[in-house]
Amino acid sequence: MDFTDVSLTALRVFRAVAEQGTFTAAAASLGYTQSAVSRQISSIERAAGAELLERRRDGVRLTVAGRLVMRRATSVLDEIDAAARELSGLPSPGGVVRLGWLPSSGTTVVPRALATLRRSDPGVHVVSREGTTPVLARALRAGSLDLALLASAPPFRAPDDESPPLVLQTLTERALRLAVPATHPLARGDFVDVADLRGQRWIAGPSSGEDRLMGVWPGLDERPEIAHTARDWLAKLHLVAAGCGLTTVSPAMAAAAPPGVRVMPVRGGPQELRRLLLARLPEPPPSAAALRLAAALRAAALATVDP
Repeated sequence: MDFTDVSLTALRVFRAVAEQGTFTAAAASLGYTQSAVSRQISSIERAAGAELLERRRDGVRLTVAGRLVMRRATSVLDEIDAAARELSGLPSPGGVVRLGWLPSSGTTVVPRALATLRRSDPGVHVVSREGTTPVLARALRAGSLDLALLASAPPFRAPDDESPPLVLQTLTERALRLAVPATHPLARGDFVDVADLRGQRWIAGPSSGEDRLMGVWPGLDERPEIAHTARDWLAKLHLVAAGCGLTTVSPAMAAAAPPGVRVMPVRGGPQELRRLLLARLPEPPPSAAALRLAAALRAAALATVDP
């Protein structure tokens, strides 16, 4: 086992593959060809003298040896990044927190938390990015995030089955809501009856193969008519405002709904619950800056009331 010739590029590629879950996705995120990614992974596995990634039909997963190398690689890359920050005069690593968040939490919870943190703890510097729950869970394990806001729907399960389990804290647990054009007949009352959802046109998010975005009310006993497909939440809500169809939303989205949209509860049948989770790895313990950000996120989530 000889790591003396392993480059920083190979370490970054290794972390990207672990985070993205496939060679193809890692290549796209880095701007490399897939063959270049494969060569870098082969070089680091030769140096380790062991297989670091388990190749599966649905992507890759870190082996036991891979998790060990990932911990060390993360330490090296963090030190290099810290040196670059200090040379650039940016905040010290102890005051930097890397946050991942879901698109729905980026409309209200994250902006509110960051605004509060700027007032109460201006020395805490947050670097954040958006992602789906599976991608953010892998990013936590790859060491490129400190905290992440994840989602969970029934049946409530951990966002991944890697070891050790992520430390999860439920911030909110609320019923799914329906976004309806304000001019739609369903918008006349205080709630929508689930029976009235039959035959409606829907605006849905595309399936990514690993994480299905919300859009159609769960459990409909018919094949839904998908009128429009959009990944961006604001685009879906503006399509609703234009009268193009209905879409499901997190309760947190109510405050971000544009004019012409009513966000309403649905009655009849079982309530569809959604949990917003704050996740981190069990080790190392969170920094003081991460704890302050976590407190701000909890307060912002609780302040986001149901419509």
